[in-house]
Amino acid sequence: MPTITFHKNNQVHVGEVQENTNLVVRAGIKQFPFPHLNYGCGMGKCAKCACRVLEGAEHLPAANWKEKKQLGDRLDQGWRLTCQLWINEDITLEQPVLEEGE
Repeated sequence: MPTITFHKNNQVHVGEVQENTNLVVRAGIKQFPFPHLNYGCGMGKCAKCACRVLEGAEHLPAANWKEKKQLGDRLDQGWRLTCQLWINEDITLEQPVLEEGE
């Protein structure tokens, strides 16, 4: 089972998920081990779930058109939309704290 290491608010959360897991789907049905994941639409339109991949990017598929549209140049800095990723390998993510109203 893939291990997810999630950095947010100067805290580190570690847990396992089943293979082929989408973190936003799991968060929406309250089966994601980290309640701190920000997400919105789940369809790649709002980018609230954007995270920077610190480790494990080599196991992810290439960014799709939704990620390219929402993230632009941030893709080159390791950013991805978690709603568009299906996790099959260990990964380390970092998500910034959203400002009020984002």
